[in-house]
Amino acid sequence: MSETTSPGASASGLESLAVGSDALVGLATLGKTAAALALVLAIIFACSALLRRWGPQRRAAGGQLQVVASTAIGSRERVVVVEIANTWLVLGVGGGQVSKLHELPAPAQPEATAPGATGEGERFAARLARALKHNAGLGGPDRGTP
Repeated sequence: MSETTSPGASASGLESLAVGSDALVGLATLGKTAAALALVLAIIFACSALLRRWGPQRRAAGGQLQVVASTAIGSRERVVVVEIANTWLVLGVGGGQVSKLHELPAPAQPEATAPGATGEGERFAARLARALKHNAGLGGPDRGTP
């Protein structure tokens, strides 16, 4: 038996190979495009999360409301200090509700450090050590000898 190849049969084989190759190239391009889009979206979400976490504190309600401090009490509960119209409100936030805990006038400037404090403020450990020495009668400039 002799195999004869006709020019038409050979051409149709090449055409089917070319069509399959074009489909693979198209899928590869689509995959690369989808990966690039996913990367751009991930970068956008990461940047927005960073800005929310470390961004400057914004004033809401026309610049009259500012969160002064906030701390977590439990998994869903927080205590928040809010300044509005030169008044600090201490609010308890949790369980889908907000409760006013205390109200006090806002200080004119940040709290001053204790007398005798140096620099930006004294560390707790240094103040505790000084207080323990003072209470034990071990020293201090104002302590006299008997």
